[in-house]
Amino acid sequence: MPADPKIAELAPSAHELTSYDKEHAVTYMRLLDADADKADWSEIARVVLGLDPTVEPDRARRTFVSHLTRAKWLAGHGYRDLLRGGWPKQ
Repeated sequence: MPADPKIAELAPSAHELTSYDKEHAVTYMRLLDADADKADWSEIARVVLGLDPTVEPDRARRTFVSHLTRAKWLAGHGYRDLLRGGWPKQ
């Protein structure tokens, strides 16, 4: 698992765990933590996703929403596959 994996513009929407999900498991957890803390989406995009919402606001928002949605799916459903296969190794 890369230490700092590249963030795609859109997270996967498959109904099963993907290699992208495994590579970005830590990113998803960070998104969930920040969301639970009610952090502003633009701050999350900047800190967690490495995007600048002042330069590309539409892309940053779209990427943030996509990845947070995927993180919530993973937390509610996909974690079973993640646990079955083991936490990705760094």
